[in-house]
Amino acid sequence: MPGESLPEKIRVSVGSAIVLGLINGTLDAEPTTVYLLTYRPEKCAANCGFCPQARSSEGRADMLSRVTWPIFLTEQVVSSISSAVKTGSTRRVCIQTLNYPACIDDALSIIKKIRSLVDVPISISCQPLDQQQMERLCEAGVNRVSIPLDAATKEIFNRVKGRLAGGPYTWNTQRKALKTAVQVLGRGRVSTHLIAGLGEREQEIVQMIQWCVDLGVYPGLFSFTPIPGTALGNHPKGSLQSYRRVQLAHYLITQRKTRFEDMKFSSEGLIADFGLSEDEIRIAIETGSPFMTSGCPSCNRPFYNERPGGAIYNYPRQPSSDEIAEIEKQILT
Repeated sequence: MPGESLPEKIRVSVGSAIVLGLINGTLDAEPTTVYLLTYRPEKCAANCGFCPQARSSEGRADMLSRVTWPIFLTEQVVSSISSAVKTGSTRRVCIQTLNYPACIDDALSIIKKIRSLVDVPISISCQPLDQQQMERLCEAGVNRVSIPLDAATKEIFNRVKGRLAGGPYTWNTQRKALKTAVQVLGRGRVSTHLIAGLGEREQEIVQMIQWCVDLGVYPGLFSFTPIPGTALGNHPKGSLQSYRRVQLAHYLITQRKTRFEDMKFSSEGLIADFGLSEDEIRIAIETGSPFMTSGCPSCNRPFYNERPGGAIYNYPRQPSSDEIAEIEKQILT
């Protein structure tokens, strides 16, 4: 039966592997979600320009974003997840799939195995699925599905992961799959990814954040990170100041404090007015919440977009008062 045969091997993000006791190491910030990646010897059938797993990428096969993902026996990983959930060190499992013919069946078998041992929220991040596939995932125990848009506009999508990139995805299919996912799982249980810094204007990514929220989809926000060996390996990383403005807009929109239509933008597409008073903006900044990792509940995704010791784009923890003061200067001056 499809989804019954457990894959022998699986990749685990290095931070998750340390939390699970699979390898030794120290962490500047412990992931509160266990991040898994389906394994196969070949690379992904897709060809996203920013991804080391892309079919044409010359990047390292053990990387996703700037994180390494060592290989382990699946049985060992599942057993360790069960123990970590029971001790409270893990609050969610996120399964990310490469695109290959058996990926959903592999994911289903992993999900069923985990759920047979422990009750833990499970997310899956995958290529566009049809309604039947989504229903099978829900029946197996998935409580959130993420279908990444990544790009804020159709033109950028085509260039970095669609036809112009030699990829299998289309803008319309991706957006239709998100709508189907909301129909199957309900509003608030579907996610997507948006990557800031691929060449879009701030106005364009903020408009896409609003589109997602109106649809009932939560947009997890990433900062573009150039990875050696990928098609976009030489593409410059976006400015931190711009990302801070987008993060704040993301927070205000997802928290229903403002809307895209209430905001104002410069002729260059930069955010000029968030549609709130300066006092309201300061209060939001001082919480620190807009600048923490955005994604599924309990997802802190440490150092996907930055190196320890460098500028932090997505905080995996509550920012300190000094960090918040610096962020306030970046946004309000």
